[in-house]
Amino acid sequence: MQVINFSEQNTVINKFMAELRDKSYQRNRHLFRNNVERIGEMMAYELSKTLDYAPKTVVTPLGTVDIGLPREKDMVIATVLRAGLPFHQGFLNVFDRAGSAFVSAYRMYLNREHTEVGVHAEYIATPGLKGKTLVIVDPMLATGGSLVAAVEALSKAGKPRKIHVCCVIAAPEGIEVLKEVLPGDATLWCASIDRGTNEQKYIVPGFGDCGDLCFGEKLQSFRKKAEKEAGKKKMK
Repeated sequence: MQVINFSEQNTVINKFMAELRDKSYQRNRHLFRNNVERIGEMMAYELSKTLDYAPKTVVTPLGTVDIGLPREKDMVIATVLRAGLPFHQGFLNVFDRAGSAFVSAYRMYLNREHTEVGVHAEYIATPGLKGKTLVIVDPMLATGGSLVAAVEALSKAGKPRKIHVCCVIAAPEGIEVLKEVLPGDATLWCASIDRGTNEQKYIVPGFGDCGDLCFGEKLQSFRKKAEKEAGKKKMK
């Protein structure tokens, strides 16, 4: 699996990343979502350089010109709800003719110490993926659990020709997990690869919970109920 880390380059993505990490900047959800979306747009532009192109003759008021265009109809952009929505929109702003897929997957702690994490997936909506270029966009790659769940769910819709995984921040632990489940020719695109995860499996230094920062905190009662049910299944 090829890994591309944009934090190793001098690009404006680093400016947006600095703002996303800033606690004072995070107070404004609109600004936070906007930066996640902009990073998606810029990453989509870089990814576009790797795609297949087909020539098209365009008629102008003064003549014609041949232009190579990406095969967007052969692309599907998939995201993990809910944190991935602004990131997903950034990619759609660039690849506006691509198909879309959505997977519901969220983390839940399996013990009281919040050191063991499981992933619950319960919903998928996707077009057929056979022979397509699949771009999975998920802002945070921590343990890799939610992305692996997404890959497994999406695999039921057919085998893609090529898989790209795009993240805002990734941890080395999650990258190693992805290497075990993705084909060797897959590509991982990251705005930054951070040091690792803490005991609660959050990325450090990271910027916190992306879903909460984009849309507000979740109702804890639903989360605790899911964690309790997962704990019972584990005991069995």
